[in-house]
Formats: sequence, C-alpha cells, structure tokens
Amino acid sequence: MEAAATTGELPQHMRALQRANVVRLARAERKREIGRGDLAVTDAIRECPMELETIPLSELLTSQRRWGRTRARRLLQPIAMAENKKLGSLTPRQRALLCVALGEKNAGKW
Repeated sequence: MEAAATTGELPQHMRALQRANVVRLARAERKREIGRGDLAVTDAIRECPMELETIPLSELLTSQRRWGRTRARRLLQPIAMAENKKLGSLTPRQRALLCVALGEKNAGKW
C-alpha cells in the first residue's frame, strides 16, 4: 500500500473500477448505436468488440428496435443457444450460425 501511494499509482481495486466504468459506458454506446440502426447487430456479432465480449446474447438482441425477450428467445431456441451465453464465448461457427438466423429473421422467413 505504501509503494502505491509513493508512486502515485492507484490501487488495483480502483483501477478495476475505472476499467469497469469505461467498458460499461462503451457497451451502452454500442447498444444505442444498435438501437438507432447505426450498427447492425450482425456486425457487432462478427466483430465482437472488447466492450461487447461479456454481454449476454439476449441483452444484445433486445437492444435492437422492436426486439423484446420473446423475440430474442424465439431466435435463440431453434439454434440451441442460451439467452445468457456471453458473446465473447461463442465460437466462430456459432457466430456464423447466429448471423444466418438473424439474416433469415430480417429477410422475413420467420
């Protein structure tokens, strides 16, 4: 504790809080972009930016306009993905499968 005070460096827990705030604000901005239509949810899934790695799939899907829990659940159920699965934990194959399902949903095949 003494060394941190003399070097002017913040303690580890304060650095962790700062990082969490940065991620939280960036995630909120990405969700607003998706809601406005400036960022397609399929692009967010493919790119998986750092701030969206820990977002649950249902939260990401419901950030789209006119998407609620029921619509998100209906999309994820047939492709056997849990609503609380984190975006960063998806394999490339799962990401592609989710993007295809979203493409079909948006094309009106549902």
